[in-house]
Amino acid sequence: MQATEIVRRSTAERRRDTLERLGSERDIWVSTAHPDHGPHQVPLWFLWDGRAVWMCTGADSATARNARREPRVRLALPDALDVVLVQGEATCYPATEVPEDAADAFAGKFGWDPRTEETPYLYVRVAPRTVRAWRGVAEQRGRVVMREGAWLG
Repeated sequence: MQATEIVRRSTAERRRDTLERLGSERDIWVSTAHPDHGPHQVPLWFLWDGRAVWMCTGADSATARNARREPRVRLALPDALDVVLVQGEATCYPATEVPEDAADAFAGKFGWDPRTEETPYLYVRVAPRTVRAWRGVAEQRGRVVMREGAWLG
């Protein structure tokens, strides 16, 4: 394995790169918690609508149950060399009550519409409150690119 030098990005560059990844990637790790059973983490497909992350999961899944009970969640894009961590609160929408524009955009991105499935699905919307982004040790300082829901830089 060869080490590569990482050039430290400004906050504005990290914000730009983070928004680009949120708009283009397919999978995100979702971490929820249950008061008795502890943490639960799964990868889900996601859609970034410019303001929030939208995901969909089975209405009876552990993720759905946990998000309904404890809406504070953490999300992570799946690249340890280009870390993006999102913290926010989940708002849950049964497939019959999800805003149509969000569900249509989700279906358009993935070619799959959970609203048409026989088993019930739950849409989970997470509006970021804090976003951290860094590439390696050189960027750990200044890794917060959103605080209290406002982008920095």
